Amino acid sequence: MFAVTATRFDADDPLKGLTLGERPEPEVPGGWTTVTVRATALNHHDLWSLKGVGLSEDRLPMILGCDAAGVDEDGNEVIVHSVIGDPDRGGGDETLDPRRSLLSETYPGTFAERVAVPRRNLVPKPAELSFAEAACLPTAWLTAYRMLFDKAGLQPGSTVLVQGAGGGVATALIALGSAAGYRVWATSRSEAKRERALELGADAVFESGARLPERVDAVMETVGQATWSHSLKSLRPGGRIVVSGATSGQVPPAELNRVFFLQLSVVGSTMGTRDQLERLGRFLVKSGVRPRIDRTLPLAGARDGFAAMHEGDLFGKIVFTP
Repeated sequence: MFAVTATRFDADDPLKGLTLGERPEPEVPGGWTTVTVRATALNHHDLWSLKGVGLSEDRLPMILGCDAAGVDEDGNEVIVHSVIGDPDRGGGDETLDPRRSLLSETYPGTFAERVAVPRRNLVPKPAELSFAEAACLPTAWLTAYRMLFDKAGLQPGSTVLVQGAGGGVATALIALGSAAGYRVWATSRSEAKRERALELGADAVFESGARLPERVDAVMETVGQATWSHSLKSLRPGGRIVVSGATSGQVPPAELNRVFFLQLSVVGSTMGTRDQLERLGRFLVKSGVRPRIDRTLPLAGARDGFAAMHEGDLFGKIVFTP
């Protein structure tokens, strides 16, 4: 079957390790099944894998990809939950299982014509969502859903700042937050991306690092080092940063004096549970919100999608169709 694979690591030029071509059909352990992939979406996780982050060299070659929507062996339209973990070991939450992984870390990923997954990881695809829309949900949109509705501790009417308005998680945060009744502000270095953020439902947009009209209740942080200081300074006393990524670097100055003096909270968030993915799908059906898709490419053109993400030339999700 045709697949997109990581064959070596290069921290400076990750696309050097990207290989497109034939791979063996997936192995199916007991309790697992196969899904014929109809659409799959690109994430920063895939780019980091090519840099050797979260993927060890002894697992190469590895089929990349976390997200997929497709058809199971019984002909059902499904969304693939990409967290491979045991809820019992995580106190009912598979993301807290110490041994949990994502597809494409330990097990082959979704950038292929077929993928093997545990049966419990299949979620019914709402008929109202296209395969391309559904494929955007398991990583970026599920991450945003958990950040906003589980970790942030907000009520409708609260003010939320979303740092870096162009990426998949950030665009999901803007759309979901607006639909849920939050006042959503967003930042970006790009004027075009700020304008698109307004189209998604942001109430106000600002240049990266700009002084805000007032302090916010919570900051949704996926950028990391480049925006961390601004995120801390933007919070009201008692406010909260929810962080799910650090695309610009993972070691910013902590500014602990600001954290303790203003009694700020810093909360980590990773992915979401299978149940949250199912609720996310229902939320989109009920609200009418849909993922913003930047472009759709054939899987054979995946290199162009990776290049666009590497250069930051996107707004929303990049979807591949086998």
